[in-house]
Amino acid sequence: MQYFDRYVSNTVAGSANQLFFTPADPCERCVGRVYYRVHASGEFNYSFLYSNVTDSTFDHGDVSRANRVLAPWTLHALRVGVTSSADPATLGRECMFSVTFGGKTEKTVQPGEFFESDPIRLSANAGEYVCLEYVFSGREIPYHEERIIPTFRYLNGVWTDSAHVPFLGMLGCERNVKARVCFWGDSITQGIGTERDSYTHWNAQLARTLGTDYSYWNLGIGYGRATDAASLGAWFYKAKHADLCVVCFGVNDILQTGNADLIKESLTLIVQNLKALGIAVVLQTVPPFDYNAVQRTVWENVNAYIKNSLGNLADAVFDTVTVLGTEHAPHMARYGGHPNADGCALWARALAPVVKSVLEHVKKN
Repeated sequence: MQYFDRYVSNTVAGSANQLFFTPADPCERCVGRVYYRVHASGEFNYSFLYSNVTDSTFDHGDVSRANRVLAPWTLHALRVGVTSSADPATLGRECMFSVTFGGKTEKTVQPGEFFESDPIRLSANAGEYVCLEYVFSGREIPYHEERIIPTFRYLNGVWTDSAHVPFLGMLGCERNVKARVCFWGDSITQGIGTERDSYTHWNAQLARTLGTDYSYWNLGIGYGRATDAASLGAWFYKAKHADLCVVCFGVNDILQTGNADLIKESLTLIVQNLKALGIAVVLQTVPPFDYNAVQRTVWENVNAYIKNSLGNLADAVFDTVTVLGTEHAPHMARYGGHPNADGCALWARALAPVVKSVLEHVKKN
């Protein structure tokens, strides 16, 4: 897609297809809103990227697995507005603008399709929200169940908190940056563990430290596995458009399969394939997660491999355990398995000089 030659992400909110849902009546037109907080201030052309395929395996994979191609659905209308509040009562439709796709306000989404909106000019300050309002119908609608950003459905005449709204792939912004940074991982990268709409997860705090010379795309997704990332499907297709990829996988692989060899193979494939495309990689060790005795053995095995073997392949390795683990039991999560804002602040502070050092040598693709 030429999309990535023109647009970069302008939010650090997680933006991935975790699952799909089916409305009670697939033929009924549903209305929903999603609020994304802007990272860099300014007036820019925006374009909104979507895909109709799941990025990773949800939970045990009973409902949906990575790279599931979803059925057609219809986006009857998309409206956008800029607001300082994520309260849907404060932004009326008279303050929103219609978004088109190939000059048309309605879009029929095909199975597995990646698609983008036509550009629209918006002015927004850092910390304000880009609100997207959808009118949609269909049998399999991609969305994010474990969202930590404000999402609403218009039900019985009232805006109601609900996850069942289409999710954006990228809040694309036409902005010149020194490099495109991608954060690729699981729910810890997405930001679960921090307060909803707080933007205090580790990579959000890291992005504020690094500043607006760079763009940041958060591809963290709940239940995300290294094995899914290594399948080189839709999720990898997104990550491969970065100049620097900060990778943090392994917790869900340990909890779901516990296969150390498979985890190490998957992490190796991730790093090798990113590096083959000229993408710089900062690889992080698997964070503490209060593992049991068996899981701890796997965790120690994988982390030793990351530091001793993959450290020679990646541009840098950052050991999360030095920040998040306890002194006498490093596998125990000091700030929670999903780190809270305090743990994420320490993480971002310790990681920042590592990422800065790599960025000094990154050349934009």
